[in-house]
Amino acid sequence: MKKLTSLLLTGALALGLLAGCSSAPTGGDTTPQSSAPAQSTESAQPSASSSLEGTTITVAASPTPHAEILKVAKEVLAQQGITLEIKEFTDYIQPNLATEEGEVDANYFQHITYLNNFNEENGTHLVSAAEIHYEPFGIYAGTTSSLADLPDGAKIGVPSDPTNEGRALLLLQQEGLITLKDGVGLTATKLDIAENPKNLQIEELEAAQLPRSLGSLDLAVINGNYALQAGLNAADALAVESTDGEAAQAYVNVLAVKEGRENDPAIQALVAALQSDEVKAFMEETWPGAVVPMF
Repeated sequence: MKKLTSLLLTGALALGLLAGCSSAPTGGDTTPQSSAPAQSTESAQPSASSSLEGTTITVAASPTPHAEILKVAKEVLAQQGITLEIKEFTDYIQPNLATEEGEVDANYFQHITYLNNFNEENGTHLVSAAEIHYEPFGIYAGTTSSLADLPDGAKIGVPSDPTNEGRALLLLQQEGLITLKDGVGLTATKLDIAENPKNLQIEELEAAQLPRSLGSLDLAVINGNYALQAGLNAADALAVESTDGEAAQAYVNVLAVKEGRENDPAIQALVAALQSDEVKAFMEETWPGAVVPMF
């Protein structure tokens, strides 16, 4: 039986390769199962319009700004006969699981540090297909309107997930509110605070809850996408991360795919659309300073 199974698999692979070399378009199947033929097609270097016309690409995304950016990329892809379907999610877990399981072709909602940490904690096999943009973290006013007026014992909200809490604490340190232990960097938690002259109370909350909790906090350090969803602009922030510092590289937002799919022609067409002049102009005009193109 093993020998027969081997012969059948060999024959199926041979037919798959022949089908992948055909110049005629095969329709819109872009599920992960089609990635092997797609890679064979790419090696022959066909044009995107001839090889991908009729293709559908499905991407999981957070509503703002990612889904809005994808809508611009969708128009770019439509000119090539490619359909982009956008599935919106409001959490940081399901988009990665859906990509891992092949329910979507890619996702666009997270920065590279979160992606790497998610893989490590969940045994997933996701990789970055491209760097797209950076969203500076900001400190936003709650019941206290300025950093100078921050009282002793003030409550400061920070994201509770590991990668973003460290980032928030580094921004608080940048503004002289706390001092962290040497060497903790992006992995810092509130237990790594070495100096806290104002005895600030660090409140760890789910990232999505921070904008809604401003009424019960003096200040909050908020992810760029959640700030945008809540109608908070970068210009309103009391302080923001530098766009040319370490954080910009560590927290660049990426298009993520299942490992092995990053070179699929359909994924590369999506990358080209996301890194197009149209998308860049949209980011800069819609969210100046809050969504920074990284291409």
